[in-house]
Amino acid sequence: MNKKVVFCLIGLIILGIGVFLFTKDKETVIETNKIEALVLSNENGILTIQDSNNVIYKFKNEDVTFTVGDSIVLEYSGLLDKNKSIQDAEVISYKVNNKISNDIKDSNNDNGIFSTYYLLAKNKLDELSLDEKIGQILLVRYYDNALNDLNKYNFGGFVFFAKDFKNKTKDEVISMINKLQEKSKIPLLTAVDEEGGNVVRVSSNPNLRSEPFKSPSQLYEEGGIDLIKQDTKEKSDLLKSLGLNVNLAPVVDVSTSPDDYMYQRSLQKDTNITSEYAKAVIEASKNTGVSYTLKHFPGYGNNADTHQSKVTDSRSLEDIKTTDLPPFIAGINAKAEAILVSHNIVSSIDPSNPASLSVGVHNLLRDDLKFTGIIMTDDISMGALTDLENTTVNAILAGNDLIITTDYEKSINEIKTALNENKISEAQIDKLAFRVLAWKYYKGLMIENNK
Repeated sequence: MNKKVVFCLIGLIILGIGVFLFTKDKETVIETNKIEALVLSNENGILTIQDSNNVIYKFKNEDVTFTVGDSIVLEYSGLLDKNKSIQDAEVISYKVNNKISNDIKDSNNDNGIFSTYYLLAKNKLDELSLDEKIGQILLVRYYDNALNDLNKYNFGGFVFFAKDFKNKTKDEVISMINKLQEKSKIPLLTAVDEEGGNVVRVSSNPNLRSEPFKSPSQLYEEGGIDLIKQDTKEKSDLLKSLGLNVNLAPVVDVSTSPDDYMYQRSLQKDTNITSEYAKAVIEASKNTGVSYTLKHFPGYGNNADTHQSKVTDSRSLEDIKTTDLPPFIAGINAKAEAILVSHNIVSSIDPSNPASLSVGVHNLLRDDLKFTGIIMTDDISMGALTDLENTTVNAILAGNDLIITTDYEKSINEIKTALNENKISEAQIDKLAFRVLAWKYYKGLMIENNK
């Protein structure tokens, strides 16, 4: 064997070793990415964070210690999927970076529907105690002793039902609500379900209106979208005259089968017409002094009654996106201020949690639909959530701004316990109270009442 052959063989061997080592090193390289976020929770091996676009992610985390409330730069492997309950990506490292905290905590960078009032809301927030901030994120079912408790709990507002108006005259209702507003340090959201048809909390009382408001489907059959707009303005005029400033309507769920639980409360038309309806109601409600609330996100479908028990929606995500989301999108584009989330378990998005407690459902609303207004739960005291624990805290961690609750003391105790045990942070409460205050400024409540 001559020298040339020997050198060639040696060269090939060296080259082969180099290729092997290079390939081996390349295989062990882990691709990483970074995200700036606020630590919402870190317990039971699960890290929950929220980025500056209000998207929430959960990671498996057994080893790394995080402080709830810190603003961090997180390094992770793999890719994030906002539709997953728990990310496949792994936490690699992190560093605290409180320079980003103001943007994340206050949402000053989202250019949202209430953004003109962010500075006012931030200044007001800075004046509040922790108890007052907790109160602001609760929309409480009205009860007989509410007036005496206002200074103690500082609720964000009340939801009124038919029994609260029964047999009262208009002057008596006005007096009831005015006394609450006068006692409250911060102007209250005063809400009611005045959908028309089967759900008429106010107009069921003949002292307040000669006849109950008609259902959306009846209005549409009699006069189409034009009559819907006229009806919205009439509802708003009546509610405002009584001191009510939020209507938990319209129902924009698409339902075309009489067998559906939501059929009687819906427009009973297809997606396109229901989308026109959503747009018309929100547009007609503007400048009336009453805010309207699209419900029940992400669409109720043909599911059973969540007032009574747990309900699972087994439809595909594509079906929901095609059939149910367009009315919400139409309402958002018309500048809807609030959206109420149902308690249905939407298995194609999150098979483990009701929509009201689901990160995936809220990410769909915040990130995909770009909604910057108020997200609120349906009443967390309803039957669908009866068997669940810490529903108020889990509703906060899922992405809700406002919690509708009947058992307000339980909700407050849950929040305070979670804060004391460092399971949620005051920074997160600040963020939610901030958005509620910004909404109240947007509505003109804070300025009109000079509080």
